[in-house]
Amino acid sequence: MVGRDGEQRVLSAFVAAAGGRALVLRGETGVGKSALLDHVSDLAQEEHWVIKAVGVEAESDLPLAGLHQFLYPLFPYIEGLDAGHRAAFDAVFGHHEGRPPSVMALGIAVLDLLSLVASHKPLLLVLDDGQWLDAASAEVCGFVGRRLTGSSMKLVVGLRSEVPSRFDTAGLPELPVTALPEEAAAHVLDLHYPQLDGQIRQMVLDEAQGNPLALLELPPYLSVGHLGHSAEGLSGHHGVPLPLRLQRVYGTRIELLGDAVRGELLRGALDGVGAGPGTAGTGGSRYRMRDADEAVAAGLLDIDPVSGDFVFRHPLIRSTVVQMATPNQRRAAHAALARVHREDVERHATHLAASTIDPDEQVAVALERAADSATRRGGATAAVGWLTRAAELSEGHEDRSRRLGDAAFVAGHAALLDQARQLVHADVAPGRGDSPASVLTSAYVALYEDGDVRSAPRQVLAAIETLRDEAGEASEGLGRLVNLLLAINQYASDDAGWKRTHELLGSMGDLITPRSLIYQDAWSDVVRRGTGLHRRVEDAFAELPALEPWDVTRLAVAAYHVDTLSHYRHFLQRTVDREVATGAVANGMTMLHLIMLDQMAVGEWDEAERTGRRVLELTSSHGHVLFAHHSRAYLALLAAMRGQLDRARELQAAVDAWARPRGVGFLTQIADAVGTAAALSEGDYEAAYLYAIGITPPGAFTPSTHQASRTLLDLVEAAVHTGRSEQARRHALAAREAGLPDISPRLALITYGALSMTATDEKEAAEMFARAETHPGGATFPFELARIRLAHGIRLRHTHGPKAARQLLSRAVDCFERLGAAGWTERAQAELRASGVSARATSAHLASLTWQERRIADLAAGGLTNKEIGERMHLSPRTVSSHLYRVFPKLGITTRAALRDALGKTSEDQDR
Repeated sequence: MVGRDGEQRVLSAFVAAAGGRALVLRGETGVGKSALLDHVSDLAQEEHWVIKAVGVEAESDLPLAGLHQFLYPLFPYIEGLDAGHRAAFDAVFGHHEGRPPSVMALGIAVLDLLSLVASHKPLLLVLDDGQWLDAASAEVCGFVGRRLTGSSMKLVVGLRSEVPSRFDTAGLPELPVTALPEEAAAHVLDLHYPQLDGQIRQMVLDEAQGNPLALLELPPYLSVGHLGHSAEGLSGHHGVPLPLRLQRVYGTRIELLGDAVRGELLRGALDGVGAGPGTAGTGGSRYRMRDADEAVAAGLLDIDPVSGDFVFRHPLIRSTVVQMATPNQRRAAHAALARVHREDVERHATHLAASTIDPDEQVAVALERAADSATRRGGATAAVGWLTRAAELSEGHEDRSRRLGDAAFVAGHAALLDQARQLVHADVAPGRGDSPASVLTSAYVALYEDGDVRSAPRQVLAAIETLRDEAGEASEGLGRLVNLLLAINQYASDDAGWKRTHELLGSMGDLITPRSLIYQDAWSDVVRRGTGLHRRVEDAFAELPALEPWDVTRLAVAAYHVDTLSHYRHFLQRTVDREVATGAVANGMTMLHLIMLDQMAVGEWDEAERTGRRVLELTSSHGHVLFAHHSRAYLALLAAMRGQLDRARELQAAVDAWARPRGVGFLTQIADAVGTAAALSEGDYEAAYLYAIGITPPGAFTPSTHQASRTLLDLVEAAVHTGRSEQARRHALAAREAGLPDISPRLALITYGALSMTATDEKEAAEMFARAETHPGGATFPFELARIRLAHGIRLRHTHGPKAARQLLSRAVDCFERLGAAGWTERAQAELRASGVSARATSAHLASLTWQERRIADLAAGGLTNKEIGERMHLSPRTVSSHLYRVFPKLGITTRAALRDALGKTSEDQDR
């Protein structure tokens, strides 16, 4: 190997290094990446089990096809894993019909499998042409590559620098592979062609520009009688990428082959036969070329030393073979390949579709099956392509329209809004009204791209009424329209619109599914329709394995409205990476919103900030304007709670300026809630009150206004501090009369807190505070509980003296500090100082607890079991038990029953 001393040193150190690691070799086509990968394989061969895989452009849309290559040799070891991890591999090998695992779940399973294999012998995974790896496989490989530290596994990947790939953002270390220096290039040329004519030699050096593949391939082309044509031709191609010039070189050799051999090469190329030695036996069933020795003699094919199969010498040869074939030749080759792969749903459909020109219902049905398979395996983008092709090949207009509608529906959920719109326009026929599928997609795009909640619902309502009158039973298209109408109404938050929707759905009887009825009640008005809703949500989630990903997301939104989202967050966190990575991006956006909301609720504010920034970047990059402003709204609310007032108001203004003219009431309500929270954080109670009553008047909960009940405590506190005692009391009583404590744990907590704050009778105030303090939901909503403790502590200081207030005020300070609520911390510290205690005088035993230990201790003190604590904090019961085992000696206690008193010991110590 000439001119690669630096790269060889790096690769030698890579192989010899202790522990696992990953490395990406990146360079232009033909620069020698494959040779370096072979070199690192040879270095590792004695001490490592080397497994090779090659990305193939023909398979880049087949979900998990690339990962299948790596896993195929390891198949016997899968039986050594537990049942959960074995199930994750079923998606890769196509052995099940269920929901595909997330990138994280599959990545963890792959890590465990590799660790099992590497326990017998260190492992080296070598991936060439990684830019052609399908998206799901690339995400899993990146996930694995970032987690090899401390293992006995290594991963090395070769990438073309001119082709974008999923590895570009994988964060793996890179080794650039550049062109050879001038002296090394001349040495390579002279070694292989020592008798080369001087003029041709200089031309090759000038044209190759240090590219090793060009140095090897150009001289024969220029020396076989084409010089006059080639000297001019090549010298006139300055600025053309080198691979195009090399394809011209290979084309000359291909033209000299017989028709039968060219046909074999074409079938091999279209089916993704490997390029280079060691690529034939990488798993899966590809076409085996036969009787192609003529192509070996021409330097176009090699014979794989392991399998004995023909393989292409370089990927450029493969692409040149395809480019030189006529359309009829390519269709004939695809037809032959469809027969070869008749048992593989996705490959069979891919080749069948490529071989077909005229409408063919059998081919269209095969493509629909392939799309279903791809969706199950996490390939939404591939599914859109297959459904679109199925529509093109449909024999009847009704089937064509349905398939275009399905393609548009999946494209919308994959955040491919432009493509969804194009699919809708493709379904327009002269003299026909809009189809239900076109109405669905047009309204979907209008909602999420521009926040249209005014014209879109009219079209959707009309389409639903038409289907209602025509249909005798529920249908998938009708269900999609109903759920979209509910989503539009949720964002509009207009009571008149909701009344029309309730009336329409009430007229439809069994045509409406039970899940859609849950969405209707949760998204519209939990104050009036929320009783018993949390149990219906829980029952619906019991059917999780049978749910589509969009129904999981919708049910989780319903869980947020009844404040039980923590019960389901662990599933969202397992699923979101898959949704974002493999195509169903819009679902991933909503899941990230929900994860952020739960992180805010349970006090994980730093994590919520990171999640919010992630989803804002994701929504902005995909042109989901509505979701982008939705993300800004939640980031603004978090900033307001933390006392970051300038940022909160900047984001609030951006959201309000976009949402209010469009009538997106869901977001304008959050903007008003941001104003309320920011004003409360800085102690401007008058401004807080004015913002709060903009959401709902005191003593009532405006219908179809989701923030009306959520801002109950804000309105009451602002009214109390501005001397509006009668309005505050009226609002607290209205919450109790509306049955808010029966709807959700958070509403119960803040209702009791509001009743305690506004009670004129000390006994009632103490009783209501005790209900809030002991409510099981208190530990799940620490910010609200700390505010209630602060308010009651201030009351006790005035009615029972400073000493009586210290414990509550101290616990409020502690919570606000842990959360990072700056304005609330300052206020609570001031009240604590007013009670005669320095705000710095915190107990040593409490200070010694980590944040996680303190949170677990608070939850346990609130009466939760280890299992319940684990569900809320996404830990195993055993991990919770281990934390409590460390907490007890720090607090000087030996039993769980002593936790509540121990956590209040700060004030007792201060009293002494």
